[in-house]
Amino acid sequence: MSSKSLTIQAKDGGSFQAYVARPASAAPAPAIVVIQEIFGVNAVMRGVCDWLAGEGYVAICPDLFWRIEPGIDITDQSKAEWDRAFALFSAFDREAGIADIEATRAVAATLPGTTGKVGAVGYCLGGHMAYRTACETAVDAAVGYYGVGINEVLGKAAGLRKPLMLHIAGKDGFVPPEAQAKIREGLGANPLVTLHTYAEQDHAFARIGGAHYDKAAADLANGRTLAFFATHLA
Repeated sequence: MSSKSLTIQAKDGGSFQAYVARPASAAPAPAIVVIQEIFGVNAVMRGVCDWLAGEGYVAICPDLFWRIEPGIDITDQSKAEWDRAFALFSAFDREAGIADIEATRAVAATLPGTTGKVGAVGYCLGGHMAYRTACETAVDAAVGYYGVGINEVLGKAAGLRKPLMLHIAGKDGFVPPEAQAKIREGLGANPLVTLHTYAEQDHAFARIGGAHYDKAAADLANGRTLAFFATHLA
């Protein structure tokens, strides 16, 4: 496996950086856009990319906060960092973020060493954006982990053309039961959508090192994610 930084041109001018991890094999591989949490392209997100590269994918994590401040790299280990993360969350322009994700997808589709197939996976804020990525971009498949606020933009599902998988934490402190019910009501009958609920898990159950990390639930969700991408990015 190897890693490096990649510069991507934004559609409305300017450019931003993305962390790229590649598999050890030189054979062409599908690409996956990794959509960050509210802590920036930090060690956790780089670790997700490295994990996916180890599974045979070219993984690319774009810096979606670059319009606010490039290079955000913080953790979930202190109140000051949480305060900063929530401020970034509030300031984040989701429309611009979708444009940046699509720009990243377009680069990934033509990057040397890739097959042209591109998936997306996101966590927390990124889980919300993964849902929107499936609805609003040309991505081939998308997975969202404990996305926040999906219930507020269910109308965008009219744009779904490719498969989507959502991992829902049953005891998510940021996604209350009524919001989860709306997601199931709005998306559960869609043949392109697969919903998995982890009844006893809280938000960020797959974030290694996080307060709510649960290895068994994370391993189950990650296994489902890999099987989903193996099917839809082949």
